Amino acid sequence: MYVGLRMITNVPTVSPDDLVLDADKIMEENKLWMLLVTQKDKLIGYIRKEDARAALPSLATSLDKHEMNFLLTKLTVEKIIRTDLETVSPETEIEVAANLMYKKNLPGLAVVNKKNKLLGYINRSVMLKVLVDEMGLEQGGTRIAFEVEDRTGVIAEVSTIIASMGINIISTGTFFRGKRRLVVFRVKTDDPTAIENELKKRNYRLVTPEDFAGEWE
Repeated sequence: MYVGLRMITNVPTVSPDDLVLDADKIMEENKLWMLLVTQKDKLIGYIRKEDARAALPSLATSLDKHEMNFLLTKLTVEKIIRTDLETVSPETEIEVAANLMYKKNLPGLAVVNKKNKLLGYINRSVMLKVLVDEMGLEQGGTRIAFEVEDRTGVIAEVSTIIASMGINIISTGTFFRGKRRLVVFRVKTDDPTAIENELKKRNYRLVTPEDFAGEWE
């Protein structure tokens, strides 16, 4: 899965010449914490809601109405733009983008092409939806998890066992907990008992939440 296939494309933007007051209204109406700034479709930075609010004259100011309105018509986005913006390309693998967001504690990433043209934006909500889709939750079925040794062919072996029983596999996932490798299958059946029994016969160790209760109690 690539970023370009999951990015948000209808992203509100402003230009450097737009008024901070107008930008603040856009952020308020769309419940955004920041706005991307573009010039001729090219990404040049962003502004934060807190910076916009700090720049706007306070209602408690000693300025009269005419002076305040004059300032508001002169205060443009260019005055508060920030350029320390992380970006990714649409070809970036979704897990690479997620790792970047995690390591740098970022709420999202702008997506640009090689000419720095803004294509879209990817945020934490998108990443959570990717996880739900990748694990096949909305496709129904049942989840089976088992612990295996880290060796070649494990997933292929289990896939063959399930396929031989005439049951479709919705999704697979591999998770590492320290030195333990957990494999999760979502299968298209409401009763996974037959699969579980077959895996047990072949010495696969099925795991349930009870196996980890000691870690969160």
